[in-house]
Amino acid sequence: MTFWAVTYKQTNGQTIIGLSGRIDSLNAAQTEKEITDITEKFPGQEISFDAEELEYISSAGLRVLLKAAKRAGKPLTVMNVSRNVYDIFETTGFTELLDVRKAYRTISVEGCEVIGKGFYGTVYRIDPETIVKVYRSPESLSMINNEKRLAKIALVAGVPTAISYDIVRVGSSYGSVFELLNAKSFNDLLIEQPENADGIIKQYAEFLRLVNSQTVPEGRLDSAKAKCLGYLDDAAKYISAELYERLKDMLSAIPERHNVVHGDAQMKNVMLRDGEPMMIDMDTLAEGDAIFDLQSIYVTYFAFEEDEPSNSMNFLGIPKELAVKVWEDSIVHYFGTTDTARISELRDKITIVGCIRFLSLIDLITDHDTELFGLRVKRTTERLGELAYKTNDLILE
Repeated sequence: MTFWAVTYKQTNGQTIIGLSGRIDSLNAAQTEKEITDITEKFPGQEISFDAEELEYISSAGLRVLLKAAKRAGKPLTVMNVSRNVYDIFETTGFTELLDVRKAYRTISVEGCEVIGKGFYGTVYRIDPETIVKVYRSPESLSMINNEKRLAKIALVAGVPTAISYDIVRVGSSYGSVFELLNAKSFNDLLIEQPENADGIIKQYAEFLRLVNSQTVPEGRLDSAKAKCLGYLDDAAKYISAELYERLKDMLSAIPERHNVVHGDAQMKNVMLRDGEPMMIDMDTLAEGDAIFDLQSIYVTYFAFEEDEPSNSMNFLGIPKELAVKVWEDSIVHYFGTTDTARISELRDKITIVGCIRFLSLIDLITDHDTELFGLRVKRTTERLGELAYKTNDLILE
């Protein structure tokens, strides 16, 4: 006798149908009837299947799920599918017909070393060979899958990067697992070897230039320029209409390029593994001009520290003087020039884009009622007003 059960529960206006045991030709007809009865009881509601306790499903059972999807008029989600059952869906091609999601193994990060914190999550080292990025967003699964997609695009384009090989549950959140054997971020190297700062910054800047030199096919990535124009709209409330139009014209005049732009190219997102650098944290990947990556160096190593000197130590683990050195020296090494006039010109252009991004960021993440917020807005808008009329364009070449 084949043991199986069909149950259901209501969650946030959705019907989740639970499948357990073995569904095969002996019980497929009864399973279909029970699923139909449940869906007719809640017409118009979103339906999904929870297969956490499903041990086996035959082709007859798969056809039952396909019929349910056809009645719904769209592919249905089958979640928490064990690896063995997932193999059945995949082998029969049903992963192309239904939204089949594997069950995720659960891990704990309690006591693990924190090697980085970002806007969307925290990166932990769970053993000498492995790190996991744990997302805070309720949309974490879609964000993880999107980052995997972007990382593959970058890898094909020639950007050395780590590809996630597993998705795990961490408490009520989800994480993306990477194998990074004995790898350390450039930020870690800077903390451990401040006496070697010159060489570390040089290698970091030259690697970023390599990343920005790689190209992707048109349409594969979002436009970094379009993103920056959105940041300008966020900042518009803090600047005059005249300055807004001036900045918009300057940004719009930057040529569209298909070069890789990481989007958050700080040292925490560049790892050194076996002497070779690689990028991580690819969820901000875009295409465009190098200025849209270089601005993140200004934001991370200068803007945040300028009016809050403890920020660099708290966030990066390095003193303010070393953070400023990263900003200043990275531009020198990136462009490979010692021409002071040229360096000053480049920094002004990058600073303009960095100020736009910084205003957008602090508007999003900082308490507007604090003295620090007011000081940052005042200083940044004054700098924008000065540089925007001192600089003719934002072309770096």
